[in-house]
Amino acid sequence: MKQHSKKTLIGSIASILLMIPCHAETAQKPNIVVFLADDMGWGDAACYGSDKIVSPNIDKLAKQGVRFTQAYAACGVCSPSRSAILTGRTPYRNGVWAHLSGNGPAHLRTSEITYPKLLQKAGYETCHVGKWHLNSRQQFNKPEFPQPNDHGYDYWMSTHNNASPSHKNPDNFVRNGEPVGKVNGFSAPFVAKEAIHWLNDIRDPKKPFVLSIWVHEPHLPIATDKPFLAHYGADPKAKYYGNITQLDFALGQVMDALEEKGLAENTLLIFTSDNGPEGSARRGGSTGGLSGRKRDDLEGGIRVPGIVRWPGHIKPGTVSSVPVIGSDIFTTVLEAAGVPIPTDRTIDGASMVPAFEGKPIQRKVPLFWRTHVSDPDCRVAVRVDDWKLVANDTMNKFQLFNIEKDPNEKNNLAESMPEKLEELKKVMIETWKDIEKEGPSEWWQKNTARPKGGGKLNY
Repeated sequence: MKQHSKKTLIGSIASILLMIPCHAETAQKPNIVVFLADDMGWGDAACYGSDKIVSPNIDKLAKQGVRFTQAYAACGVCSPSRSAILTGRTPYRNGVWAHLSGNGPAHLRTSEITYPKLLQKAGYETCHVGKWHLNSRQQFNKPEFPQPNDHGYDYWMSTHNNASPSHKNPDNFVRNGEPVGKVNGFSAPFVAKEAIHWLNDIRDPKKPFVLSIWVHEPHLPIATDKPFLAHYGADPKAKYYGNITQLDFALGQVMDALEEKGLAENTLLIFTSDNGPEGSARRGGSTGGLSGRKRDDLEGGIRVPGIVRWPGHIKPGTVSSVPVIGSDIFTTVLEAAGVPIPTDRTIDGASMVPAFEGKPIQRKVPLFWRTHVSDPDCRVAVRVDDWKLVANDTMNKFQLFNIEKDPNEKNNLAESMPEKLEELKKVMIETWKDIEKEGPSEWWQKNTARPKGGGKLNY
């Protein structure tokens, strides 16, 4: 009887041990949070050199993880940059080649594979709150066109584009297909509140989760709550500076919620911006001294804040100068979650994981940018190692820079280094031909985003 009990006990223990790896593996899958600012410049936080802006939570996040000094958006304008984050594919390849407004055909197609959809299939709960801007105005919240739920989000609350009429009391949010109505409050804190509500009250706590928080600040039209203005007194840029502090406050709310729920230790949290700052420096947006601004493929238009926290995987307080780009987010979160990268299409993004320790990233596709609304002389760019080539739209006029030595792009080396120029021209042209072949070229060949008669572009 005793021997039988002993065998039964051993058998029971063995059965339990066989079950543990499966449960442990599930428990170890990291949660994914991507917090995206809108039009925030590379110099728009204290930890990126601002001596004006109060950004305690962004700074705290940098101390807890890795701060990238050469993080890039995948495009100098909104919609394309966001499409690359979700798909890992450069905008012209995934089809979202332009800022999406009006009634053009471009949108994030259901044929594209997003990381939320892949992680959803792998057992993740998924949520998107904030700006969307991945279909045109006439397509948003219309069932015949793909919405956030069609791209892998179980729950979503979004605006098509900007908060309207401004960040104060916006009235254009839609929650899971139903209009929210007028909001009493300011955009970023409201978006953070919705994210926390989903975390606390809606998601299945037994499952890992994906949470996208895409705030509207500091995109125009700006509105800043009084507590965040108080830091800046009579400074003429107080409204803008306070708007950064407002989004920083929202980030802090999310960080606190993760801590309170015991989720922070197993969460990969990425903070970045969709492109460089809007308008002139007089409005307040800072490129940190870099040349160009939003829409440009010069550094000021595409270099953005980039901070990643992943406890146990990233040493707190790390600073990395390894170049990373928005499309890398796709590949990075899939690697972190143990989900295979799609092999049926070109994935432009590479995993950032080596760069968390300052190690170089091995890329199959070089860093590449193209926009149609910038200065005509800087609409295409490619970067290989320390070198960056900037070209006009037809790629017959070039500027060559050593970005490591000349991040402000003051010294055009195109004439003095003809061999390096030819080397990067070849890379640029070959990369573009490959992208053009795969993407829906009929969309940009029609150029439906441009107004008739050469009028002002509404970007």
